[in-house]
Amino acid sequence: MVQCETSPQGSKYNRDLIITVTLNPAVDQNISADQLVFEDRAYILDSFESAGGRGINASRVIQSFGGKTLAVAFSGGDSGAHFEKLMRSYGFPSEFVPMKNAIRHNLSITDKQGLSVKLNERGPQLAPSEVAAIEQAIVKHLPKAKWLMLCGSVPPGVPNDFYSRLIAAAKEHGVSTLLDTDSDPLALSIEAGPTVVTPNQPEAERLLGRALLTRSHFVDAAQRIRDMGAENVVLSLGARGAVGCTQDRVYEVIPPRVDAVCPIGAGDAMAAAFTWAMMKGKAFYDSLRWGVAAGTASAMLPGISFANLEQTKAMYKRVEVKPIG
Repeated sequence: MVQCETSPQGSKYNRDLIITVTLNPAVDQNISADQLVFEDRAYILDSFESAGGRGINASRVIQSFGGKTLAVAFSGGDSGAHFEKLMRSYGFPSEFVPMKNAIRHNLSITDKQGLSVKLNERGPQLAPSEVAAIEQAIVKHLPKAKWLMLCGSVPPGVPNDFYSRLIAAAKEHGVSTLLDTDSDPLALSIEAGPTVVTPNQPEAERLLGRALLTRSHFVDAAQRIRDMGAENVVLSLGARGAVGCTQDRVYEVIPPRVDAVCPIGAGDAMAAAFTWAMMKGKAFYDSLRWGVAAGTASAMLPGISFANLEQTKAMYKRVEVKPIG
């Protein structure tokens, strides 16, 4: 049975909701250290826990921007109870689908020079009935949604085409979809025709089976990924910004040079801000600019932190968008 923590207000026809899906949530342990070096000691400067997962991170950004979001995620075990407690502190509606096994723990370590290490557990095994329950939980909210964000890895027991089924269901309800995943679920779900797919560089390299080293490689990769079935592509390139590809145009989005403190989660901020901007009716190229601004501003913050709207606005003014070709 689906357990609802809170539910969004408003008519089922009020299409102002962004639903985020996190199939493999976690309790994240976030550590800041003075240095990360081999064969020498490091000292912990700060440590805190957060509710983790790409969809959770996206909802946190959307909430801070004043958007309306609902996070749907699995939860189970003692770690799940702690995860739900952390989620309640964020202030946006969440729906937790119970599962038998405990959700995973992840570890992130960053130092003062901006180096980072992220260690993730693979996640618990899920039963077919649990997979069916979260699909039901997501689909029932689609009539009041405008965007559905499918975020993160697929844990054991979830079919690789699960996101494809959700993309098809979203299309039936007139809901736009953003796909942000990796490996086989990415390859299979692109064929379902999501509104936009947002791989980062390593994910795109695994998808295409080739290294991406130059600007021309990035442009070609975005076009090739779009040819696989996605309506639009946002190829996230970290400190180098992004390449966006639509049916008609390709855009290069260039952020300013900044001192990155912790890049972990910057891609989640980019996807969330892009979706928020599209929800606001902004053009694709301008939504790209908002996304890169949020990702860049977030990377400048310590720990796994996300830039708010004012910080993103300040960075937005410094981000450049160039049409290619």
